[in-house]
Amino acid sequence: MTAARALEEVWRTQAASMRGALVRRLGDLDRAEDALQEALAQALRHWPDDGVPANPAGWLVTTAWRKAVDQLRREEVGRSKQAYSVPIGVPDSDDLLALIFGCCHPDLGEAAQIALTLRAVCGLTTEEIASAFLVPVPTMAQRLVRANRLVKERAVPFAIPSPDDYSDRLASVLTVIYLVYNEGYLASGADTAQRRDLATQALALVRQLELLMPGEPEVVGLAALLDLCEARSAARFDPQGRIVILADQDRSTWDGPAIEAAVRKLDRALFMRRPGRYQIHAAIAALHATAASYKETDWLQIRMLYQELHRHSGSPLALLSAAVATWHARDAKQGLAEVDLLAGKLDGNRLFHATRAELLRELGRHDEARAALDRALALAVNPAEKLLLSERLTATGV
Repeated sequence: MTAARALEEVWRTQAASMRGALVRRLGDLDRAEDALQEALAQALRHWPDDGVPANPAGWLVTTAWRKAVDQLRREEVGRSKQAYSVPIGVPDSDDLLALIFGCCHPDLGEAAQIALTLRAVCGLTTEEIASAFLVPVPTMAQRLVRANRLVKERAVPFAIPSPDDYSDRLASVLTVIYLVYNEGYLASGADTAQRRDLATQALALVRQLELLMPGEPEVVGLAALLDLCEARSAARFDPQGRIVILADQDRSTWDGPAIEAAVRKLDRALFMRRPGRYQIHAAIAALHATAASYKETDWLQIRMLYQELHRHSGSPLALLSAAVATWHARDAKQGLAEVDLLAGKLDGNRLFHATRAELLRELGRHDEARAALDRALALAVNPAEKLLLSERLTATGV
């Protein structure tokens, strides 16, 4: 493997853990990021001649650490931070979880917590984070600047807190892990369809939380949800990298034992009798995963669960999914009426227009369906989604 390829691979798979290892000791996201960028530049200079080190992540973290310490000493703030006296080693899952808990400090506010963590953990751009939040890019940029400033002003600790402090941050931590998994499941950028490294990272984090908080039903619910998604992940793309929609997936390729284990996990969460959004999400996923076929899915139950999810989360996307369930449980006309009620909130969302196109096509309103598909295609960024929408335009002849 060439030096450039090795560097690209370690950054893709371990950037968040490396950042976490540094931030945990420096207490400064910007300083950690700057030091890592300097270490990357040094690696590009030295690895082609010296060879790729046996532990590339460890080399980068150690190099970044030395550069950060040098900078601290030059600024004569090292004595107050005491950070450079702590040895640094290979980044691990504790470093990553500490990074997430730090970004989700209650002083920051939930929206800033999640945005900051998506930047630090996923490495998402401001544009991608703004898209996830359905807000303008300048709004998100300002939010990230304020969050970074608060981290510095309040000396937010990047550490796994004591169990007494979990509750203040748990909702945001769970949201972040869920969004990290979603980014791995279907990437928001234009370079790749999925990022399995992020999906794997999210699974490891939620399992770590399960060990820390076995009596918290929403943690168990999220774990069940991600396990159910993983059990079906092999069928989501064909060998050419095209998205295979749920209705067309080969259910024999789903991991049956993993689905059964995840359902048992969900039952354990529900038995605690403290329902929440991730348990509801998992219940929906379980209905899909255990249905004999797409047609035989319990769409009425799924519709009810999505409406309940909206009551918990307030997300208009939950109502969009409920409208799809209405279509399959009742008819396309009623489903479209429910979708159209969301136009004011979801006009900038590709899923809204793609869903609307399918319903319009079902009702024979082909010109409107083509316009909706064109709009969805214009909003899509993920290459596999763009290909799917393009093929729908061509194949349906609407």
